Amino acid sequence: MTSGRDRALAPTLGLLLVTAVWGSTFALIKGVVGRMSVPDFLAVRFTVAALVMLVLFVRPVLRMDRGQLLRALALGALYGVAQLLQTWGLARISPSVSGFATGMYVVFTPLLGWVLLKERTPPATWVAVVVAAVGLGLLALHGFELDTGVMLTLVSAALYGLHIIGLGRWSRKGEAFGMSAVQMGAIALVCLLATLPHGPSLPPDTSAWISVLYMALAAGALCMLVQTWAQAHMSSTRAAIVMTLEPVFAAAFAIALGVDVLGWRTVVGGGLMLGAMYIVELGPKRNTHQVL
Repeated sequence: MTSGRDRALAPTLGLLLVTAVWGSTFALIKGVVGRMSVPDFLAVRFTVAALVMLVLFVRPVLRMDRGQLLRALALGALYGVAQLLQTWGLARISPSVSGFATGMYVVFTPLLGWVLLKERTPPATWVAVVVAAVGLGLLALHGFELDTGVMLTLVSAALYGLHIIGLGRWSRKGEAFGMSAVQMGAIALVCLLATLPHGPSLPPDTSAWISVLYMALAAGALCMLVQTWAQAHMSSTRAAIVMTLEPVFAAAFAIALGVDVLGWRTVVGGGLMLGAMYIVELGPKRNTHQVL
C-alpha cells in the first residue's frame, strides 16, 4: 500500500524535474539566439509547442466558455511579452544572472498583489526585497550602471508575477489543460507577431533545430503537463519552494557547459537572491482561503 509520504514524493520529484529542465534552457537559449533572432526563435519554439498541446487538448479547449477563453488568451499574451523581454535580456547577459533575475518573480508577485489587489504584505516580503536587491547588485551592477539585459529581465519577471496573479484569480478546477493549451497558442501568436513584417525564419542548422525542439516539446509541452499534474497533488507553497531552484539549475548548467565561470559574485549574489525567494515562500502566509 502506498504511504502518504510516497504519494507526496512523486509530485515533488516531478516538479523538481520540470525545474531542472527549465534551468537547462538558459544556456541553450544563449547559444541559439546568437544564430537566430529572438522573435524567430520564440515564434518557432512556441508554435511547435502550441500545435502539440492544442492537438492533445482539443476537447478541454472546446469545453471552455467564451469568458474563460478570453482570459486564457489574455494571460498567454502577457506571458508571451514576458518571454520576449526575458530572451532579449538573456541575449545581453550571462545565463546565471538571467536565471536569478528571472527568479525575482517570486518576490514581485506578493508586491504586485499588494499594489493591485490591496493584499497585506508581510514584513518578511520587505526583508526579501532588500536581500534580493543586494544580491542583484552583486550580480548585475557594473559601477553605477545596471545592465540593460538585467533591466529587461526584471521587467519580464514582473510580468510573470502578473501572470501568476491573473492565473490565481481566473483558473478553475478541471480546466487546467484547456487553459494551458489556449495560453500556449496565445504565446505563439504574440511571438509570431513580433516577427512581422517578414515572418519567422527557421533555425539555421541541425543543432539549432535540436535545441528549439527540446525547448518546445520537453521544456514546453511536457513540462506544462507534468507541472499541471504535480501542482494538483501538492500545496502551492511546496511547489513554489521547489521552483525557486530554477536559477540554481540555470547557473549549474551554464557553468557545467562552460558558458559561465563560477565567481564569488555568482555565489554570493545568487545565494542572496535565492535566500530572498525562500524568505518570501517560508514567511508568514496570507489566509489560505483567500482567493487571489
